[in-house]
Amino acid sequence: MSPSMFHPDEQLAQDLAGFDAVSGNIYTAMPEQHREFFAHLPYLFVATLDERQWPVATLFSGTAGFLRSPDETHLRIVSPRRADDPAQAALYPGQPVGALGLDFSNRRRNRVNGVIIRTDKNRVEIAVQQSFGNCPQYIQRRELFAEPSVAAPIEPLSSLDDQARQLIQQADTCFVASYAHGDLAQGGVDISHRGGKPGFIHLAGETLWMPDFRGNRYMNTLGNLLAQPRAALLFIDFTHGDILHLQGKTQILWQAENAAVEGAERYWRFDITSAWRFRQTLGWRGRNVEFSPATLRTGIWQNHVES
Repeated sequence: MSPSMFHPDEQLAQDLAGFDAVSGNIYTAMPEQHREFFAHLPYLFVATLDERQWPVATLFSGTAGFLRSPDETHLRIVSPRRADDPAQAALYPGQPVGALGLDFSNRRRNRVNGVIIRTDKNRVEIAVQQSFGNCPQYIQRRELFAEPSVAAPIEPLSSLDDQARQLIQQADTCFVASYAHGDLAQGGVDISHRGGKPGFIHLAGETLWMPDFRGNRYMNTLGNLLAQPRAALLFIDFTHGDILHLQGKTQILWQAENAAVEGAERYWRFDITSAWRFRQTLGWRGRNVEFSPATLRTGIWQNHVES
């Protein structure tokens, strides 16, 4: 691993976390196994920036094969875009983009970061700058099954309602979009997965508290939050097919006096600034949850961590 693959704030985050030399595999193009992996997925998580330079996240779905890689440096999403989805509307040439492929059936995941080079009505094409795998820790295995979707319009939320609060408080999975300015070979947009037992996220008013469990030590997300403390969170309602999207400002707690969640090495808070929801928009649902061994070694929220 070349140190230059990490931007300065990722390196700072590694130092603040007490990590020494961090190594791994971040490629400048997609290995063949990554290309094969994406080609078999029926969905893809994608993040970019809106017109205010805030991270936004979305989810594309399709039949296996709707993700294509004509070569090792390009990934195509062949799917219509929703005009009322702020994240999908922000996907146009020149935009930085991060994408996460995750297979809920086997807990495998791979990420690509880069820039959009072409769009049309039914296609988004990404020029890949970074490609790397992530460990399967904290990913819950799920059986997915098809369910007709309903094209309900976007539902802006001036504050979290009871349904949104319940989804967050019962979530075992969410996705975080973050961003760091600079060379796309180091920085750019990321979207990553967070998982734990239901109750691993603490919700107090319009603030979420997220435990940071042991991971690959790359510190991609927390490094981005040091560089730019804006983020987006994406929650999936696996029962009803809803998507909840939050934007907010973040603050990292590197040293928490009381461990509120077993297994957490640090925490970060997320203060909501905007929210919206798409009801029953997914063409699939999830059932028969099997918690990962890593998740089973963690706890749920016990005490509030004060800033």
